[in-house]
Amino acid sequence: MSIKAADVKALRDQTGAGMMDCKKALTEANGDFDKAIEVLRKKGQKLSAKRADREAKEGVVLAKVSEDGKKGIIVKLSCETDFVAKNEDFIGLTDTFANLALEKFPETKEALLNESYDDSTVGEKIVEQVGVIGEKVELANYERLEAPQVEAYIHMGNKAGVLVGLNKAADDYSEAGKNVAMQVAAMKPLALNKDGVDSSIVEKEVEIGKEIARKEGKPEELLERIAMGKLNKFFKENTLLDQAYVKDSKMSVQQYLDSVEKGLTVTDFKHVKLG
Repeated sequence: MSIKAADVKALRDQTGAGMMDCKKALTEANGDFDKAIEVLRKKGQKLSAKRADREAKEGVVLAKVSEDGKKGIIVKLSCETDFVAKNEDFIGLTDTFANLALEKFPETKEALLNESYDDSTVGEKIVEQVGVIGEKVELANYERLEAPQVEAYIHMGNKAGVLVGLNKAADDYSEAGKNVAMQVAAMKPLALNKDGVDSSIVEKEVEIGKEIARKEGKPEELLERIAMGKLNKFFKENTLLDQAYVKDSKMSVQQYLDSVEKGLTVTDFKHVKLG
């Protein structure tokens, strides 16, 4: 049967698939628009299965905050190549998913994948995009954060996104929140403070500290004390509030926040990056 160019264009506009793919889908569906969309989705499912073991280390990371400043989300949509990651349509799709996540504020990545999107779901749209793009595409990360005030930072080129929650809310705290978010992106802390560091990491650092001291010939009875000293140094370097503030290394991040407003602190942070 004859396929109208207007129908091909309409299908392309709705799905983002190539013109030839749209024409083939309409032909296979005998001109039925809904069936043609299903044909394109099935193509995406087949490609998705074939590329499941491929690595998707490129992509787009976006962080957004609600209008009232109390909620924030980070969405990471991954792909295989930098070429796709820089494509405006791919960035736009990630932005759409991020806006949906901020609006619905689902608790988990799985819940976001099941959110309605057009006439399907976010997960089905991603599978469809595998057929459109020809690469592995996946929603690799989704994080959310609630606090009296949330600030966001997106690293250059959408390579990383950070959310920082503050325990107090005021316009005057916005700059401080953004500065701390940039600190997170630059220094990559493991936790907010020492209480947030996983016990397995603490145990490992103590053992490393003991072994180093032992090799340096320190007395066995002093190993525990030396290891604890090294552990405190580890906490200062790897926990956000105790880290040296990057814009003024004479003070810690917590001391910087206290200089803005006594008692101002971070309740939590989220950091998502490519790779």
